[in-house]
Amino acid sequence: MGPAPAWLPPFNTALIGISGVFLVIGLAFIRRKQVAAHRASMLTATAFAALFLVVYVARYLLYVPKHFEGEGALATFYYTLLGSHMLLAVLQAPLIVVVLVLALRGRFARHRQLARIAVPIWLYVVVTGWIVYGLLYRAP
Repeated sequence: MGPAPAWLPPFNTALIGISGVFLVIGLAFIRRKQVAAHRASMLTATAFAALFLVVYVARYLLYVPKHFEGEGALATFYYTLLGSHMLLAVLQAPLIVVVLVLALRGRFARHRQLARIAVPIWLYVVVTGWIVYGLLYRAP
C-alpha cells in the first residue's frame, strides 16, 4: 500500500467543491421560487457529495493516508479545523438524507426547517474541506 496517485486528492476535493457550488446555486434557485431548478441543483449537490464520500473512503482503504507535516500554531489550527470538519461531516450526512427525503415526500415545512440547519453545516464542511486540503497538500 503506497501513497495515492497525485491526481486523486485534488480530484476528490474537487468533487466536494462541485457539491458546494451546486448547493449555492440551489439556494439561489429556491430564493427565486424556481423549485424544479432548485430540486435539480440539490440532487446534483447530493450526488457529488456522495461520490466524494465513496472516493474518499476508497482512497483511505487503498492508499496510505498523508499526514500533516506542519508544526506549532499551524498544526494546532490544522487539527482543530480538521476535527470540526470531520465531526460536522459525520453529523451532516444523515441530516442531508433526512432533508432530501422530506423534500421528495412533499413535507416542505419540515424540509425547510431542517434545511436551515443542514445548509450552513454543509457549506462549512465544503469550505473547511478545501482549507484542510490546502494545508495538507499545498502548504510549505
